[in-house]
Amino acid sequence: MITLIGKELAKEGVSFVFYGAAEECSDCRFKASCVDSLKEGHRYTITEVRDVEQKCPIHECEKVKVVVVENGEFTILTDSKGIFEGSSFDFNRKGCSNKDCDFRDMCFPEGISKEEKGFYVKDLGKFKDCPRGNSLEKCIVKIHD
Repeated sequence: MITLIGKELAKEGVSFVFYGAAEECSDCRFKASCVDSLKEGHRYTITEVRDVEQKCPIHECEKVKVVVVENGEFTILTDSKGIFEGSSFDFNRKGCSNKDCDFRDMCFPEGISKEEKGFYVKDLGKFKDCPRGNSLEKCIVKIHD
């Protein structure tokens, strides 16, 4: 998928979460190719940076570059049932009352919403440090397009 991103951020391998379009974007002639193809709240990774630049008043150096992005990968902690590399999953983590847990961002990662569908890229093995004693598996996952 092609989009535009601030010139300073346009580097292969950079991941970002799209939080929605700025107010100034509503009248921009590049809106369709810049923000309309992105889904709010999702993480993307830049896979290619092209040599095309455009002016954009909302970015630091007032320039954006054309980039190719794909859905980003996440390292997550999940219930240890049914994890096979390449298999699909529904991300439907149940709530956890431990708001101060050091690992909370892996159980509820930013950029992936509840009931999202994706697939397991890699199983990183059992995770034994859950303060609640839950049986968890550490995995790399990717969301379907």
